[in-house]
Amino acid sequence: MLGATGSIGTSALDVIGRHPDRLRATVLAAGCNVEALLSLCRRHRPLHAVVADEDCFEALRDGLREAGLDTRAHAGAGAIEELAASGECDTVVAAIVGAAGLPSTLAAARSGKRLLLANKESLVLAGELLMAAAREGGATVIPIDSEHNAIFQCLPPQPAGNGNAGLPDEAMRAQVARLVLTASGGPFRGRNRDSLRQVTVEQAVDHPNWSMGPKISVDSATLMNKGLEVIEAHHLFGLPGSRIDVLVHPQSLVHSMVEFVDGSTMAQLGLPDMRTALAVGFAWPDRIGSGVGGLDLLACGGRLDFEPPDTAAFPCLALAFRALEAGGTAPAVLNAANEVAVSAFLQRRVGFLSIAALVEETLAALPATAAGSLEVLREADAAARRHVGALVADAPVPA
Repeated sequence: MLGATGSIGTSALDVIGRHPDRLRATVLAAGCNVEALLSLCRRHRPLHAVVADEDCFEALRDGLREAGLDTRAHAGAGAIEELAASGECDTVVAAIVGAAGLPSTLAAARSGKRLLLANKESLVLAGELLMAAAREGGATVIPIDSEHNAIFQCLPPQPAGNGNAGLPDEAMRAQVARLVLTASGGPFRGRNRDSLRQVTVEQAVDHPNWSMGPKISVDSATLMNKGLEVIEAHHLFGLPGSRIDVLVHPQSLVHSMVEFVDGSTMAQLGLPDMRTALAVGFAWPDRIGSGVGGLDLLACGGRLDFEPPDTAAFPCLALAFRALEAGGTAPAVLNAANEVAVSAFLQRRVGFLSIAALVEETLAALPATAAGSLEVLREADAAARRHVGALVADAPVPA
């Protein structure tokens, strides 16, 4: 469980705890929140616990000893990669936020794990490389984002082990007319661009439907989250951006849809709770209890609304489509620029509308080049971070 102390990790461990006869968390990894990790270790008693911050190693080791646990302590990004690829686990939940999750996700893919992919940045930054590693390593990739998990459920099951990572092959893709990703619209749905100038951090992280971390919540508020998901869907399901659409669906009950060439549309519905997608990931092709109740449409208001996204007020979605069309290093630049811009917003160093402006300026300043290796993508990522960092340093602090 990579990212054990975050919102995805909490949900995943809840599902695991409901099935002690079938599931066990053997490796728990976190950034530097030692106390939260120790609390999880006392409950789940993993074989290994690891913190990315090496300065936290002694606190973790001593805390495990004081708790009387046999859990082995580790520290550092290298240790997380090694454990993700080791024989100590057969399934890896990749939920480390941001580009920092890429190395461990790649390690799990190359090692042939069942990969429950909740780290969207890995696909945005290096989607072609990650999917190639999964196919070559014999990994089974099951997306955990609710939208991609919905599409995964709507498509006929694809057996893993035949070079397709458990995802649709060419024959299945030919039967799909388009994918429709749904978006809640975030906390500012319906507002125009001018009304967003004074948005506060507290308002941006207050999502109306989902409980998520601050970075993902801000991405939802700007619609960048949906833009990143479009790029994810391209890599996961092998369809071009021209066959991927986005609809705003404020109830967040229809998680996504697949339109087939015969005119049929399949949709997956459910309450907005990540435990459903995680249960699918753990048990696929079986079904197990997730702790999420069934969907009562009448109790939910008896209606489902849809509307087009407003890319004038929320330009990040259009920027993501533009980066996908440009290809090469453009998605990596988009992702890195957004991470730095969102961090600056959360630190109250720039305003809400500056997030999209910083990303757009960075895409213009760093044109796409071929992305044939992880090194090239890392260089593009670093260049984008430097560029946005310099822009933020020169920007006036919002009043």
